[in-house]
Amino acid sequence: MSRIELSRIWLLALLLAAPVTAAQAIDLPTRKPGLWELKMQGSGSGQNVAIQHCTDETIDKKMNAAVQPLATESCSTPAIQKTATGYVNDSVCKVAGMTTTSHAEITGDFNSAYTVKVTSRNENPLPGVPKETATTLEAKWLGPCKDGQRPGDIVMPGGIKMNIADMDKLKALLPKAK
Repeated sequence: MSRIELSRIWLLALLLAAPVTAAQAIDLPTRKPGLWELKMQGSGSGQNVAIQHCTDETIDKKMNAAVQPLATESCSTPAIQKTATGYVNDSVCKVAGMTTTSHAEITGDFNSAYTVKVTSRNENPLPGVPKETATTLEAKWLGPCKDGQRPGDIVMPGGIKMNIADMDKLKALLPKAK
């Protein structure tokens, strides 16, 4: 698997880990500072992926601020709503000529563990992109960050390490909305 493919998988995990919307009326709580394990599995990813992310309040807010312009540019109907069990987000996004309608449910808490379940339907999918996907992200707090880690550090499959400060480089991997 190439570094670009891993970066795209990581970016999807990041989007699921810190869902934001352009018209977000509700601010999601920030995650408990420390080391989080994020396990993503689903029909759309083609594989199961696990990453570790060292975070703090500042990094979580920076992630939301960095991802929000992507939603603003690409999504026409995003809205996070508080529910009895967590949060729900429905959106319609257009990227690279493909329209994706998604429904995400976030349950759990941001101190020990939470789950994000996303179902999506792609209209006019690009070659190799399935028409329907179901993806689950399970996030679990592991404890304090490891020695030598700083907030924002991410360890991806294959031991590839990066820091959230590189978000601008990751955004460049995504196709521009038309």
